[in-house]
Amino acid sequence: MEIPTVNPLAHCDPSSDASVLRKAMKGFGTDEAAIIGVLSHRSSDQRQQILLKYQQGYGRDLVKDLKSELSGKFEEAILALMTPLPLYLAQELHHAMQGIGTNERTLVEILCTRDNQSLMAIKNAYHHHYRKKLEDDLRGDTSGDFRRLLISMCACSRDETNCDPALAPNLAQQLYKAGVGKVGTDEAEFNRILSTYSYPMLRLVFDEYKKIKGKSFGDALDSELSGDLKLGMMAVYDCIQNRAAYFAKELHDSMAGMGTRDRALIRLVVSRCEIDMGNIKQEYHKMYSKSLEHAIKNDTSGDLKKLLIGMVEG
Repeated sequence: MEIPTVNPLAHCDPSSDASVLRKAMKGFGTDEAAIIGVLSHRSSDQRQQILLKYQQGYGRDLVKDLKSELSGKFEEAILALMTPLPLYLAQELHHAMQGIGTNERTLVEILCTRDNQSLMAIKNAYHHHYRKKLEDDLRGDTSGDFRRLLISMCACSRDETNCDPALAPNLAQQLYKAGVGKVGTDEAEFNRILSTYSYPMLRLVFDEYKKIKGKSFGDALDSELSGDLKLGMMAVYDCIQNRAAYFAKELHDSMAGMGTRDRALIRLVVSRCEIDMGNIKQEYHKMYSKSLEHAIKNDTSGDLKKLLIGMVEG
């Protein structure tokens, strides 16, 4: 069961919330705590209602006002919250492909971990906002087997329900023959199987694979693949096994070592808090023997820290 940490507020009054935000930004200085108090405890839909009530009540654009009052990473996080999730993730994909070089890790995190409905919403938002097809931009920005994996995910047509245990041994054999059981790797077969069948079906296939090989399919991916394709296929594999654990690891990596990958940290918290952040927190604690809140407190500061903790604590 998925456990969000940010839930729609019962008896939400968007007009009163708009009034709190207006007061927080009027006059000299900004009351960041009031802004955090409202925006970190409302659902995405409720934040969109506040936006409309702010315009209705004051004839002003809430996003523009927030932009003029805030700065830095805190501003980035607040603007992420004020953007409907599919559009926000479409913008993050666009940013990952902009300029010189591509942030493959972002492409993988967004495209290889979501269900058909979420992916379709992101694709539609991308097309509407940029007047271009997401697939076309991916084709222009990635290549080879990695490109094929991402384009496969964009088909948004994974079977999400069927699970026939009788098929599992045969599919496991197909995976074995495409990888460890031959010289070289048939990446296309890996791609076909990982992008077509339901998660419950693939879990059975992976169990069968382990019986044949004595090693997990994850080990096979690790030894058979390299580079971006390995990054993408491992993300698909990890999400099938335990999606919350995959996101816990991504959160951990965004804060590991020197400096924080703030953009990734913000995106992970904003995009998962209304879905399964409760599960991710449990996995994080299991994997790293400390709470996610503790890690965020140690790694961020100021208003950004307060906002992220507000959303993660729930």
